[in-house]
Amino acid sequence: MPSESQIPIASSHLSRRFAVRLALFYGAIFALSGSQLPFFPVWLRGVGIDAAWIGIISAVPAVTRFTILPLVTSFAERKAAVRGAMIITAVITTFGFAAIGTQHLPAAVFLAYVVTAAAWTPTVPLTDAYALRGVVRYGIDYGPVRLWGSAAFIVGALGCGWLADLIAAKHLIWIIAAAAALGAVISFGLQPLDSRKAPTPVQQGPVALLRDPGFLAIIAASALIQGSHSAYYVFGSITWQLAGLGGFTIAALWALGVVAEIVVFALSPRFTLQPSTLVVIGGLGAMARWLITAQEPPVAVLAVVQLAHGLSFGVTQLGTMGLMVRHVPVPIITRAQGYLAACGGIVASSASIVSGLIYARYGQGAYYPMALMALSGAIVMWSARKYLESHPQSAASGG
Repeated sequence: MPSESQIPIASSHLSRRFAVRLALFYGAIFALSGSQLPFFPVWLRGVGIDAAWIGIISAVPAVTRFTILPLVTSFAERKAAVRGAMIITAVITTFGFAAIGTQHLPAAVFLAYVVTAAAWTPTVPLTDAYALRGVVRYGIDYGPVRLWGSAAFIVGALGCGWLADLIAAKHLIWIIAAAAALGAVISFGLQPLDSRKAPTPVQQGPVALLRDPGFLAIIAASALIQGSHSAYYVFGSITWQLAGLGGFTIAALWALGVVAEIVVFALSPRFTLQPSTLVVIGGLGAMARWLITAQEPPVAVLAVVQLAHGLSFGVTQLGTMGLMVRHVPVPIITRAQGYLAACGGIVASSASIVSGLIYARYGQGAYYPMALMALSGAIVMWSARKYLESHPQSAASGG
């Protein structure tokens, strides 16, 4: 069977069916993120866990991204079983969050979250790899499909925020577990994509990726910029809650950022800038966002600043995925996604722990190191942009 890079674009019916099912799954996994990211820390605080432990527990998914996740993505690629891996991780994630809900002691929650995150964190990289294979095989656009995940994130955040005003914080974990269960059910409807026969890329391709300066620049810049969101993800909702904002208002602030992200994804087919330029813009946008957030702005200003999520996350994500498609051979793109997530995990876990320590003493001052991280990511990509533009698919021949 020919590799996916050699398979002609399928019929519009097959392309549309693939895109719809993928969009539904993106929606499900990001509905989980929409409820988990803003309100899992609130649940932790609601069951009596202190700020230092919250920072440590919240760092767990980032740690699994550079330990367990690369093993899962590599195994799925070797076995040509990306779809199967997506199903298995979604199912285990559901049971994991349900188990977490039965624990209240910090150490017990930590251990249960380790197991859950080991299954949960590979799901998005596997899905992105599955999607990028679909870009090649079916000719779909990544952005318009991915935006449904962002839209579902809003639904998850607003829904959980509305419920947070009606139920005790200690019950929020069951909303998160229910969102995970939805993803597990939808995963069974994903369209098979991997060939049963192993692809035949250049044998040194995966090793060459880690020797290629262009690929290293991609994962380093993405990790620094996306990792700069750590303080926001861990302490954003807690800070706003302590400032007297209600659950629905907190969810609305999160939703504003994701609305901007959706607009970016929807308009992405019209973008003409190089992917490397998009990453630089995303990094600079993130830097400005965190510098302003550190000033503890009023809600009206904060609402405007939240729109910068379209730059700090959305534009960075689009640029990174564009670089992955251009710079990484399709047969090893699942493993490349694993390396990308692993690098991001190292940076994000460190940033999460450090932000917890800084936040405990300086509050919003935790955003200053985040701004520096984002600027560093933009500088890395700016320095590598000419190499990336002149060496497409260089990893295919060993860099």
